[in-house]
Amino acid sequence: MSAQAESWHAALHRLQREGVPHALATQVTSAGSTPREPGARMVITADAVYDTLGGGTFEWQTIAAARQRLADGRAGMSLEAFSLGGRSGQCCGGFVNVLLEVFPGSTTTLAVFGAGHVGRELVRLAAPLPWRVRWHDSRVDAFPDWASDQPRLACHQVSDPTAAVATLPPGVHALVLTHDHAEDRALVDALLARGDTASLGLIGSKSKWASFRRKLHDAGHGEEALAGVRCPIGTAAGGTGGDKTPYAIALATLAELLPRVESPARGDQRGLDPAKLRSMLTDEPHK
Repeated sequence: MSAQAESWHAALHRLQREGVPHALATQVTSAGSTPREPGARMVITADAVYDTLGGGTFEWQTIAAARQRLADGRAGMSLEAFSLGGRSGQCCGGFVNVLLEVFPGSTTTLAVFGAGHVGRELVRLAAPLPWRVRWHDSRVDAFPDWASDQPRLACHQVSDPTAAVATLPPGVHALVLTHDHAEDRALVDALLARGDTASLGLIGSKSKWASFRRKLHDAGHGEEALAGVRCPIGTAAGGTGGDKTPYAIALATLAELLPRVESPARGDQRGLDPAKLRSMLTDEPHK
């Protein structure tokens, strides 16, 4: 695929803001005749390329290496060495080292059903977190104007919110807080039927959940699945004598959710392996 018109630095800013997986390729050293100079950069995603390292076979090999790391979910840095006449099949005769930095993007998706008072506060409070948020409501004009400018946020006005459940990625964290009890129950039913949600929370009272639980059990959902539904949510704020304002309930709901969201694993060794870096920067690449 040819490079997109957007510059690498504009694409890098946008992709990081949106939480899209991507890789930054930087030419860090060169010797002899090479298409570009050290410091040249390009950004690579699964289906697009922004800017160029000069074209040719070695650039396509860089793109392939970046996309393989993206597909494997291997975040972090690696150093690729190219002999322009050997591995790359080019005739420049020079040597190039390219640093690949792979960013996994947002690894957590939060699905919020309902754009009422609590839903709005939830989405607003979640904005600084590195999550992708998918916000659904069946009502027309339910979303506030500020939602259109939020990074990693997608608003979906859908006549049947249960149909949107099928579009969610595996491992989604879901919060159900619509304006309608029947819609809430249909959504919980559909989310439980998926069987792959990371967590599921429902707004409401204990009596509401007791009624839902009986009907969901009669619909065929087992005790283990039903036990995984958190209802009420935001109990730290909305308990007896607590603050029941939308902001407080939203804040408490996110506090309950945070321990359930897994952080990407990080090993003790970060960055490039020192021995490999030293070898690649001091030894002549293989022809």
